[in-house]
Amino acid sequence: QVQLVESGGGVVQAGGSLRLSCAASGRTFSNYVMGWFRQALGKEREFVAAMYWSGGSANYADSVKGRFTISRDNAKNTVSLQMNSLKPEDTAVYYCAASLRGRYIGAYTGEADFGSWGQGTQVTVSS
Repeated sequence: QVQLVESGGGVVQAGGSLRLSCAASGRTFSNYVMGWFRQALGKEREFVAAMYWSGGSANYADSVKGRFTISRDNAKNTVSLQMNSLKPEDTAVYYCAASLRGRYIGAYTGEADFGSWGQGTQVTVSS
């Protein structure tokens, strides 16, 4: 059973940076797609970024391109989301997600594309 545990959330001023981590366990993830989503208060959960655990291409939402970077650390079995130049509109609960790989990376942008989820970590960006 896949288990995902996020950490690294917090409060940061606009323009600042945060690094979220997702500790993954329960499977060998080499054949998985890992993703990050976020959900702001009163809004639907939205796609942020995704990558193949094995490396290669990543996909980002337009709203975070050039500011956020998804990466993975094989030795630590973690997936990270480096968030720079944060804006108040980035305030949300951020969720890590996992799915078995089967399509091109650009296809993994919806909640239904991922079968395993973490519990979320709160990110608050103050203006």
